[in-house]
Amino acid sequence: MLVLEGVSKSFGAVAALRDVRLELRGGEAHALVGENGAGKSTLVKILAGAHAPDAGTITLDGAPLRLDGPADARDAGIAVIYQEPTLFPDLTVAENIFIGRQPLRSLRRVDTAAMRSRAAALFARLGVHIDPDRPARGLSIADQQLVEIAKALSFDARILVMDEPTAALSGVEVERLFAVARGLRDGGAAVLFISHRFDEVFSLCQRVTVMRDGRWVSTDPAADLTVDQVVRRMVGREVSSMYPARAATATAGEARLEVRGLGRAGAFTDVSFTVHGGEVVALAGLVGAGRSEVIRAVFGVDRYDTGEVLVDGRPLPKGSAAAAIAAGLALVPEDRRQQGLVMELSVERNATLPRRWSLSRLGLLFGTSERAEARTWTDRLQVKAARLSDPVATLSGGNQQKVVLAKWLSTAPRVLIVDEPTRGIDVGTKAEVHRLLRGLADDGVAVLMVSSELPEVLGMADRVLVMHEGRLAADIPRTRADEESVMLAATGQGPA
Repeated sequence: MLVLEGVSKSFGAVAALRDVRLELRGGEAHALVGENGAGKSTLVKILAGAHAPDAGTITLDGAPLRLDGPADARDAGIAVIYQEPTLFPDLTVAENIFIGRQPLRSLRRVDTAAMRSRAAALFARLGVHIDPDRPARGLSIADQQLVEIAKALSFDARILVMDEPTAALSGVEVERLFAVARGLRDGGAAVLFISHRFDEVFSLCQRVTVMRDGRWVSTDPAADLTVDQVVRRMVGREVSSMYPARAATATAGEARLEVRGLGRAGAFTDVSFTVHGGEVVALAGLVGAGRSEVIRAVFGVDRYDTGEVLVDGRPLPKGSAAAAIAAGLALVPEDRRQQGLVMELSVERNATLPRRWSLSRLGLLFGTSERAEARTWTDRLQVKAARLSDPVATLSGGNQQKVVLAKWLSTAPRVLIVDEPTRGIDVGTKAEVHRLLRGLADDGVAVLMVSSELPEVLGMADRVLVMHEGRLAADIPRTRADEESVMLAATGQGPA
């Protein structure tokens, strides 16, 4: 149905794509995998009409296809679900879905009732309940992603491009999405599926294309591949154990973070737990269980109604992120683009934001000290950037995540809170992040990790705290934690 041949794209001196080929067939789901920075997102933006290739050809049903903008891609029957939601926060959910395509009544007035009804039908098709009249501002990342998916489905596209669509979804929501994708595929549509989750790739897709460093590496039937083969082709090297072992001499130290009876109306109730220095504690649960809300309250981003938070035995004032940072807390948020980075600023400025006062002299910040500090941490975390002076928005998703980590690690935190630290990053980078978190814990840092990936929770955590509907449902030690016990507690079926 759609064929790309010899496609290349450069941004200044950086070659994002070099002689890439890709073939999408009707009635088939095709996986595109590769490390962050391999060129996958650039290829998606070319298919979406956001970028024009410097060289190469695109053909649709055997005829040359020129995409001069997103409208051309939409007219060609290409719909794209991006990894990062791109909603207008002050419009309603229904208005976001039909932006620029609103159904009209007489005198070209928007038919809001029809728009609301069609949006509700799309959510029913996805099996979710989101109010079409609700403003997009304040939606969780998972709900924003579901709105993006509904928007793509509203096009009745012949070619559906899904760029990490499941990164923020729960298992139930993923299955609903896959049911829709399989229905489109079986109806003759071509599906391009980009994911770092290999269980999803092999569950949905019939063929797999691997990219590395902006180049095509291979295309094979999924049935002929193993996960190890795909990983070796992606990274060009062997990847050591995804989950590093705890140091033999490591022991849990004194209580670093204590949360006592924390509650906020409508979000969470009576949440109490302790994280000791030298341990990784995972906060698990289904999407909407209140995990992110709890850690935002702990860090002081959001206020809470009842309870208290203590760091090294000293109470923290409510709703003061500045006080939390001064006490040695650091928070890597779930939404790196909206909450973790200032996208218009440079890599070096983002990497040093929390330390600008300590790096200044007599109130003046000198570029040399800022650049040296940023270089130290970007080198340590192996951030791939052409120049540290480039806007952080030019980096791939995985490298943006590393910059957020660099920003907070430079403060030498005593308690590190990470919310979905490996969302949307490749297998090689994921292993690096895991080794980094385990190394910090071995050095005595208390690590609190929110994750929706059960293998990550079980592979990394010394203890697993499970939330269900705003309450702490279980505290499971590593020796007793398995998929069944965590899921039973997450669904309200397990023992407290």
